[in-house]
This record gives sequence, structure tokens and C-alpha cells, in this order.
Amino acid sequence: MRTQTLRGRMLAPLGALAVAAIALTGCQAAQGGGGSAAEKDTVSYALPVGTGPNWILPISAPDKMATHNSAIKATMWPRLFEYNGQSGDMGWDKEGSAAESYEFSEDGKTITITLGDLTWSDGKPVSTRDVEFWFNLVKANAERTGGYSEGNIPDNVTEFTTIDEKKFSLTMDKVYNQDFLVGNQLTLVYPMPQHVWDKTSDDGEIGDHDRDPEGAVQVFDYLFSQAEDMKTYATNPLWKTVSGPYTVKSWSDSGLVELTANDKYTGEDEAQIENVRFLPFTSADAEMNVVRSGEVDYGYITASQLTNEKQFTDLGYDIQPWAGWSITYMPYNFAGPHKELFSQLYVRQALQHAVDQETISDAIWHGAATPDYGPIPQTVPSDQLSDAQADNPYPFDLKKAEQLFTDHGWEKNSDGVFECASAGTGDDQCGEGIETGDLAEFVITTQNGSQETDNTMAEIQSSLAKVGVKVTVDAKPLDSVLTQAQECKTGSTCTWDLVFFGTAGSWYFSPYATGERLFAKETKWNAGQYFNAEAEELIQEMMFSSDPEISKQYSELLAKDLPVMWMPNPVYQVSVVRDGLEIGTQDPGGNFMPQRWSWK
Repeated sequence: MRTQTLRGRMLAPLGALAVAAIALTGCQAAQGGGGSAAEKDTVSYALPVGTGPNWILPISAPDKMATHNSAIKATMWPRLFEYNGQSGDMGWDKEGSAAESYEFSEDGKTITITLGDLTWSDGKPVSTRDVEFWFNLVKANAERTGGYSEGNIPDNVTEFTTIDEKKFSLTMDKVYNQDFLVGNQLTLVYPMPQHVWDKTSDDGEIGDHDRDPEGAVQVFDYLFSQAEDMKTYATNPLWKTVSGPYTVKSWSDSGLVELTANDKYTGEDEAQIENVRFLPFTSADAEMNVVRSGEVDYGYITASQLTNEKQFTDLGYDIQPWAGWSITYMPYNFAGPHKELFSQLYVRQALQHAVDQETISDAIWHGAATPDYGPIPQTVPSDQLSDAQADNPYPFDLKKAEQLFTDHGWEKNSDGVFECASAGTGDDQCGEGIETGDLAEFVITTQNGSQETDNTMAEIQSSLAKVGVKVTVDAKPLDSVLTQAQECKTGSTCTWDLVFFGTAGSWYFSPYATGERLFAKETKWNAGQYFNAEAEELIQEMMFSSDPEISKQYSELLAKDLPVMWMPNPVYQVSVVRDGLEIGTQDPGGNFMPQRWSWK
């Protein structure tokens, strides 16, 4: 999926996680800030509001896929292939990858990969066996793995062949678009220390347990149980065996994390600053207060502060908006308590007409967000984007939204809320599953901690009330929202209506903005259970062909069919960077590589 042109990157669904106490954050942050550049061996980085790193294992749980989780663990266990836009366009970052080179066979079905000269911190070389270990664990536990999409990695690998300690080949079930295979699929792979982790208990023997499916489940269970205990991340021997430029120095349940340089690192991406502190905050105001006190080196301000940015530049900060290759949306729950309502296309069309994206972007986000009308990012020119999506098929129009309800058998009750008056499946009736007397009402579960998000939800709530739709907004910490969004997939409960986790963008793409991890039927992050047979076919075709016409058909279809409510797409953040701190280009994929930051 990652090519040498800017086409995007995932990551994660989605923004970030966890909570922390303001008092703790302010106290700890003071240790990271201040001092001259020449004296500093530490940099303090402010995490997005309401978030905190909460997962260390390279194999993610479905609700632990936040960008900062993947970025932090990649500093300890580099991905097989790292792709980012830090060079100015999206491409393979060889220095940050475990792979050194690759070559496709003449028939295009086999890729041979050579690993670079990395070693584990205990002196053992990073080897083919460590890549196989990842494959075996994920293959035996695919349904429990974040980022897994049925039919893709590892399902589509028919043969893993070890050539030698540093070289192996993967034979695929089909001939894939090569850029998609390397950039979208193999970026999910992390070599993991098989000689340390391949056991089923603390005192269990190291063996080849992963090569037996039952043993692979037991190893997976053990590693997941260890990864759930954040308070031991800095002390657990498992996590001390790393191959990247950093290792854990401290990690608190509150989300305060400090990494320190790995003095055993043998790669080409050595840490330039010895210590990196990741600081969690409960609110944007709390974070900006610490920025104003000079105790954060690399932080952010809210979009509203762009009208008064001089107060920060006068303090010695450079303001750098961090644009993302992303889309922002609210999934509809097609399996939840209002599934009959959301299953009607005219209802989704009416709701979309009530979202005034241009006003929200300009008045609430002060230009730090842009309208978003479909599944292909619109922040950068792309040959994947259709004219239909770019032209906005459902412009803001409250009269049109109201008419769509009245044309389908709805009448307003004494409270001004639409009530189904004509049940049935006719063209002028409410639709299948909707009963006489059912109300047009639902709950939006949204992440808290952002005034811009709060104001956005208030604006949408107000617009829909004018149409005749009653909306209740329920704000929660982001980690709670992400966990709730996965309820229907995990089989626990399925009670939500719409969820919003997009204060920093909902989904960051790999170079090709494909939908196999987002809108395909069985994928983990198709949180609302959306299914459209035509979309499914186009998603599959995009994985095998680089023909932009297929992408444009996909773009148009989902812009019109509305699997989600499309929302204004914010920048990842409006960064403030202390004078003297060099951070390079901020990755459009939302990734960060602290080993490349340096003090002038």
C-alpha cells in the first residue's frame, strides 16, 4: 500500500487512548522542559487529550490500535517495513525498517525479503525465525488480532520459506498489487524475539510452541496477559528484549511513559536524544497551561488558539499544523438498537444533509479541519478521488433533510420529533423493520476533552433538532469510546448508535487508501457492521490492481451509500515545537519517530 507517492497510511483508527491526572502531568512535565538545548538529553512530548499509551506488544488487540501505541512500540520493535511521509512524500523508510531489501518473483506471487543487520538487546541476531514467530501467532489467533482482515495477511500467505537466518520468502495465494502488498500488508508485520517470547508461562520453557496451532494460542494468551499489565512494562523481562533505538525506562497506569536510548542498538536509526517523555493530559486547557509554563518541548494548541498564536510564538515555540492523510466519520451501528432506522438509505442521506461541514470547519475548527465527503482522503490531490466525492453529494440542506423524512411517512409529534406514521416498505413509507410510532432519535457516543469536538456535536445536535431528529450526546474518554465501538465485533454487547473518535482524525491510511481494514464485511474496524456487496467487490479489486478507476468507483459508491456519517477532517494536531528542537517533517500518517528528533 505504500508507494513513493503520497497515498496515505493507517494507523490506526484513529486518534489515541487513556487518561491521566493533571497534577501528575504538570509535576512530571517540569522535569522534561527548560534548560538550554546544549544541556538537554530529554524531550517531552504531549500526548493528545484523554490518551495514554496502553499497549506494548507488537501484536495489537483490536481496541489498542491507537497511533501513539504503534509509534512507541515501533521504536522498540521496528516493523518489517516502515512507511511514512517524513521525507516529504509517503514511501518506504529503509532506516526505520527491519527489512533491508526485497524482490518479487517473475510471476509476481512470491516476495523474497532480506533482513537488515539488527540484533536483539541480548546480542542475538534478529532473524527469519523472529518473523515466522509473528506469522504463526497471528495466523492461529487472527480473529483476536487488531488490524486483521479476513483473506489478507496472514491468510493470503500460502508458504513461508526460510532461506537462511536473514532471508526468507512469502508465497501469496494470488498476484497482488505490489505496492499494496508491501505498503498495506507487510507493514503490519513485526519481527518478535522468538528465543525469549515463545513460551506459555513465566517459568515455561522456550520452544517451538508457535509452530503448533494449539501452542500458538497458548503463547498468544500468555503474551496478551502480560501486555495487559501496564505497571510491569518497565520491569517485565519480556519487554527488555528489543531491537529498536529505544527501550522502556518507566510506564505508569496513568499513561506517563519514558523511553531511554537502547545502548545495544545496531541499526542505522540511532536515537539522537537519550530520553523521551510522553505526557498525558485530561484536557486541552491543562496541556496548554503546561505549554505556557515552558514545560513541554513538543506539544499542541487547540484550533481556537490559531486566532491568538502570538502568545505561543512569544514563548519560543514554532507553530506547525500537522495535516493527516486521513478521513473522519461516525460509524452507524447497523446491528444496534436503531439498526432499522440506520438501514434506510434515505435516513442516512437526511442525516448527512444536516451536517454543515463547511461552517464547522471554518467557525469551530478555525480552518484546522476540512470537509470530508467519502472514503478517500481529500487533504492531498489523489488519483483515487472521484468527482462525485469531491463535489459533495449531500450538501448542507435542512429542508432537504426534513423532506426526506416526510416523503417516507414520518410526521412530527408534539415535541417536534419525527414519528413513523406510515409503517411499511413502500416508497412513501418508513421502511423495513420500522414500526408505527417509532421515533427518529438516537445517541451519539463521542470522545471528550476537546472543545472543538464538543462544539461540533452541539452544532450537529442543533441542526438535527431543527429537522425533527432528537439526538443525545454522551461524551466519554477516548479509550472508552474505542472499546465501545468494538462491542459488536467482540460479542459482548451492542448497544451504541453512533460513535465518534475523530478529534484527531478517525482513520489514517497507508499509501493506498483502500478499505479492506475499514469497510470490508469481516474486518475488525468495520465497527458498525456495514455491508454492501458492490463495495466488497471493489475493495477486493483495489488490492490486486493499481487502476485508479477502481478506486474512483469505490470513492463514489461509499460517498453516496454513506456507511458512516462523514465529518470534517481535523489536522492531527496544531503542533507547537520549542525553538531549538528539530523534528523534521510531521508524518501525514500520524506516526512519529522520536529517535530522529534532535536539539540544535
